[in-house]
Amino acid sequence: RMRLIAPHRWSRFLKKNLFTCLLSRGRNVDLSLVSTSAVNHYRNFSATAAQRSASPLPASNEKTPSYSYVIVGAGSAGCVLANRLSEDAHESVLLLEAGPKDMFLSSLRLSWKIHMPAALTYNLCDDKYNWYYHTLPQAHMDNRVMYWPRGRVWGGSSSLNAMVYIRGHAEDYNRWQREGAEGWDYDHCLPYFRKAQCHELGEDRYRGGSGPLHVSRGKTNHPLHKAFIEAGQQAGYPFTDDMNGYQQEGLGWMDMTISKGKRWSTASAYLRPALGRPNLKTEVRCMTTKILFDGNRAVGVEYTQKGQKKQVFAEKEVILSGGAINSPQLLMLSGVGNADDLKQHGIPVVQHLPGVGSNLQDHLELYVQQQCTQPITLYKAQKPFHMVKIGLEWLTVFTGYGATAHLESGGFIRSRPHVTHPDIQFHFLPSQVIDHGRVASKIEAYQVHVGPMRSTSTGWMKLKSANPLDHPILQPNYLSTDIDVWEFRECVKLSREIFAQKAFEPFRGPEVQPGPQIQSDAEIDAFVRRKADSAYHPSCTCKMGSPSDTMAVVDPSTRVLGLERLRVVDASIMPSVVSGNLNAPTIMIAEKAADIIRGRPALVDSGVPVYHPPTLDTQR
Repeated sequence: RMRLIAPHRWSRFLKKNLFTCLLSRGRNVDLSLVSTSAVNHYRNFSATAAQRSASPLPASNEKTPSYSYVIVGAGSAGCVLANRLSEDAHESVLLLEAGPKDMFLSSLRLSWKIHMPAALTYNLCDDKYNWYYHTLPQAHMDNRVMYWPRGRVWGGSSSLNAMVYIRGHAEDYNRWQREGAEGWDYDHCLPYFRKAQCHELGEDRYRGGSGPLHVSRGKTNHPLHKAFIEAGQQAGYPFTDDMNGYQQEGLGWMDMTISKGKRWSTASAYLRPALGRPNLKTEVRCMTTKILFDGNRAVGVEYTQKGQKKQVFAEKEVILSGGAINSPQLLMLSGVGNADDLKQHGIPVVQHLPGVGSNLQDHLELYVQQQCTQPITLYKAQKPFHMVKIGLEWLTVFTGYGATAHLESGGFIRSRPHVTHPDIQFHFLPSQVIDHGRVASKIEAYQVHVGPMRSTSTGWMKLKSANPLDHPILQPNYLSTDIDVWEFRECVKLSREIFAQKAFEPFRGPEVQPGPQIQSDAEIDAFVRRKADSAYHPSCTCKMGSPSDTMAVVDPSTRVLGLERLRVVDASIMPSVVSGNLNAPTIMIAEKAADIIRGRPALVDSGVPVYHPPTLDTQR
């Protein structure tokens, strides 16, 4: 999401100086349905046809392993499921991951590009742990091709993201219920946020205190972070002491998935603590290419590993947790999707589900940047000598500038009157980011990442070919509605207003971006088209909904409609994108789905108070 320290410089200095130093010191390292008759008829017909047209399923034999559950994808959801399902000692679980483990030689230090919070941009620069996706040229954004990094490693995107822990607003989940995801309202989701979480400030009605996911609160004394929060209040916005609790609206300190100076991904929180269980097996660097069906029943998967094609059977269920791109891609490769599209690629249709790959939603954001008159930004930290010092401190004691992603303040506001809950999000950073952090910052500057949370533009994804190695075609259709364009224009104006407050007077230099020459609505709109980029939140491509919804892919129990023994559990099943970052909601989805799969009663906490503005007649 942002550039903190130039990757090419880090790599050069750390490889040269630190590897030998650590080995010579010998330091210890941490291990740590009811559908309409017409819909049902078509679904049953397509499954029956598949029995005749799909390639025959090999007979199970003693050389083909089988497990109770086969989980595809060791990402933010897959690691949660692997842990929770393997808690039942009588069940066996296989977790398949296309990428590698997140630690080299079981060492956090040797895998600093993942585990050092400040090093987060390194893995945006290559495809070692990253699927490195790109969209089609965007017609409403000057035909730009947009870059979409997605995690391909243990922990998935929780091993690559900016470690911001945001749940979204309570009304997001109440909206899910209205959209057909019965039992996924806020009353039924909040307990699973709490179950997952171990917040350093302790447990209350909103926070969890004993879960596996360690969450810390921004606590920096950096004057620019303090200025941002103070400027927000001077502009008329409230201070919120917990944007994941009672009151999302306002500016305040952010929660982060960082623990004791280290990234706390789902691999750290859920997977590694469960690796000692004899009923959990993991495989890495294996590309799952097909779901195996017997009629309309999923019985296993096929994957390639070290050049060999392999199969594994699931005695109970196959669970897809590959994320909003990989899960629908695997469904389509396996004959589950829009029948007309599948036939164009010669893929036998197992189940006609036109919603697979549809309803694609994402968050766009841009950076409003201001030059800083004092040398207090992260610019100096990117100089070679300082990078070595920062790296050595983190590698030895996990403290200092390397122990944070520096996104410690932010907030949520409403774009206009009569909006019931915040629809604009801020992340503040005391540094300058250029091209996803792939270009070094040039000056002492600070910036706010800003974008709308509930844009109306939706897109789609489709197969490029029947080859699993070909990346799918991604069409987010950004800025395709007038209201989305208007909201982004307001994002720029409202951000400028905050930066113009008295709190920033000691630090405020010339505006870097958009720049003082960008003033009219037309000029701001052109700037947005030229500079807005993905916030890396693709979602909703296998939407959860009522079986009567012809565009739904899974039911509220996460089961793929019209098929047996097949589920999807990840961000792709969101009916609509939430108002905030997606990692925390994805973990919640997996926690709740685990209880559903295990047949446990749903957790519920009714009547939890949620803040509502005293009036909707004003924007703030």
